[in-house]
Amino acid sequence: KLDELPIFLWRTAETVAMAAVGTTIATVLAIPMAMLASRNLTPWPRLYRPARWLLNALRGIDSFVFALLFVAAVGLGPFAGVLGIALHTWGSAGKFMADTIESAPLGPMQAVEATGASRLVAARFALVPEVMPAVLSSTLYLFEFNVRASTVLGVVGAGGIGQELKNSMDLLDFARLATIIVVILVVVTGID
Repeated sequence: KLDELPIFLWRTAETVAMAAVGTTIATVLAIPMAMLASRNLTPWPRLYRPARWLLNALRGIDSFVFALLFVAAVGLGPFAGVLGIALHTWGSAGKFMADTIESAPLGPMQAVEATGASRLVAARFALVPEVMPAVLSSTLYLFEFNVRASTVLGVVGAGGIGQELKNSMDLLDFARLATIIVVILVVVTGID
């Protein structure tokens, strides 16, 4: 059903936007949480375990479950999907970042601190360049993962192409369903 292709492309753009916004929010929230959850960097060692527990809890609840809760709380649409993606991804991104920080060599940071720089300045100029490639790589992976997850979230009413997919399945319109699946595959492959 190529006559509906503009609608499918619009809904796919909505899906990609949900993934992009959710991943961005999660990444911004994950940066300070990763610092707290890194044993070698946390300024408050008593918060290390609670920070790890929070990240594990967020990772342990799938974005699908979060989206179901947010659809009930804020209503149907992409906003519920963004919130679901953001919370789940916050846990994953925070853990990836914390593990990357913990495995980074601290020698360069300690050398900068030895010159009289504060811990924050030392982290900015010695640690950030060291961990940035791994952080960017994991963030791009999470974005790609979230594009696929956003498709599924549409099935529960969170908008995007998944909602069109569900409608086609409910109506047993297999030609329309095949077109949607091809659009999804092309977009996911393009993002990869």
